[in-house]
Amino acid sequence: MVGNYGAPGVYIEERPSGSMPLQGVGTAVAAFVGFTETYRADAGDPTDPDGVKPQLVTSWPQYERVYGGFAPGIMLPHAVKGFFENGGGICYVVRIPRGGGDALSRSLPAVGRAGVETMVVRALDPAARVEVVIEPTAPAQPAAAAEGAAPEAAGQDFTLKVISGDVQEEYPGVTLGGRGSRTVEKAVNEHSKLIRVEVRAVPGLSAAERMPAVGRYALVPAAPPAGAVSPQQLAGSESERTGYQGLAIADEVTMVAIPDLVTVSTRPDGSFDAETYLAGQGRLVDWCEGNRRMAILDAPPGLNAQRALEWRTALGRDSAFGAAYYPHLVIQNPLARPGATNGEKFLTVPPSGHMAGVWARTDATRGVWKAPANEVVRGVARLAADITSGEQDLLNPAQVNCIRSFGTNGIRIWGARTLAATDQSWRYINVRRLFTYIEESVRRGTQWVVFEPNDADLHARVKRTVAAFLRGLWMQGALVGATPEQAFYILCDESNNPPSSVDEGKLIVDVGIAPVKPAEFVIFRISQWQGGAETAE
Repeated sequence: MVGNYGAPGVYIEERPSGSMPLQGVGTAVAAFVGFTETYRADAGDPTDPDGVKPQLVTSWPQYERVYGGFAPGIMLPHAVKGFFENGGGICYVVRIPRGGGDALSRSLPAVGRAGVETMVVRALDPAARVEVVIEPTAPAQPAAAAEGAAPEAAGQDFTLKVISGDVQEEYPGVTLGGRGSRTVEKAVNEHSKLIRVEVRAVPGLSAAERMPAVGRYALVPAAPPAGAVSPQQLAGSESERTGYQGLAIADEVTMVAIPDLVTVSTRPDGSFDAETYLAGQGRLVDWCEGNRRMAILDAPPGLNAQRALEWRTALGRDSAFGAAYYPHLVIQNPLARPGATNGEKFLTVPPSGHMAGVWARTDATRGVWKAPANEVVRGVARLAADITSGEQDLLNPAQVNCIRSFGTNGIRIWGARTLAATDQSWRYINVRRLFTYIEESVRRGTQWVVFEPNDADLHARVKRTVAAFLRGLWMQGALVGATPEQAFYILCDESNNPPSSVDEGKLIVDVGIAPVKPAEFVIFRISQWQGGAETAE
């Protein structure tokens, strides 16, 4: 509005510009759904004492503060660690209660016998962070004999310390065997306010042979009881903000993975329930398609190439909002005991967390329009199965992205396809994610248009706003074409906004985009050439 000027002078008026610039939205925010070691509400969300709502995590140390570290039988911590190791910066964690598996415990190995379980230590408070330390008793201390331990136990004593922040309790000169007050079960279980101890009897081994190995042991939750959690609990509820449906409150999430689906799909007898696994993955893809996010799927564990192809066929999803990866990854086991065998030193984990990290790294270094493939996977010792070119000839057309080892060139992602089988325009991950990025950026950046006068001036302002954004993407290499006119078009005038549409309160903007697509097949045609020799006259 023009002001009323009475006195002579110089007056300044601020006028709105013809358009408002669009700012690109984030594309590299992942969400992981599954089990955690523990949950500390004081380090997380005090309003969510059970830790079941999506919570933002920006680093591995922060994850450890809120959810603890690794624990036997669960995969989510490995997925989050792999995400950050491979370049991820922001993710959400959706914790699923473990169905009775949250109690903290630790099995202690015997000296020189890593496979022998000598005793089990359990914490009384599942939310506490407790460690136990086993130390040899000083030679001069005669405590075991003085307290009435059995003669065969003399010289077989040790000291057990309980640490929670610092040393809270100490039990010197305790033994495994005997009937006196210095047996470890009697000394600890009658006096400790933090732990309970259960000594394991191993047929054929004496108490001396079952002495616990010296070391420091963190108590961790046991593996979730098989069948205690269903895939429906992984899906959760939008109204209660649980499971991946609870991500309705996290608009910035663009990719979702449920690495602990493999845990949920394991039966009590240790066998794998393929039907439960497929149902859980199908439900995730359907939800992601409805919410315009990408589902990162893990092939079932222990498959060869032929069975991986059968899994893809059984999954049966034809969607641009999902991507499948095979095989699983082998990493160093962070929970390996001292003296563990080679088989115990390594652990096989689903690849989705590492894949999400590579997606995030590619977005940061190249842009969302670059296919997240031919990229090295970090933090991996080897693959659970090696894939040949012939095997990938079968898997790639079936939309299974292979992870392959190339010797000194490292372990690399060697596929960039979505699950789209019918509409080939959505064949590639980067194309689908680029369109999602543009759509969401335009949606958020044009909120100022709502309720503006729907006239030719507004049409021109909207066109300038969107054109400036798309021109910037074209200059960065996200769109093909020698000129902006070849890369995109924007139509917003009376041709697609007739009076009848305007009377209904609608403003219609048609946008066409030519995305870049990856060079998936690089073909050099080589033939002999005579070097351009001149013909004799």
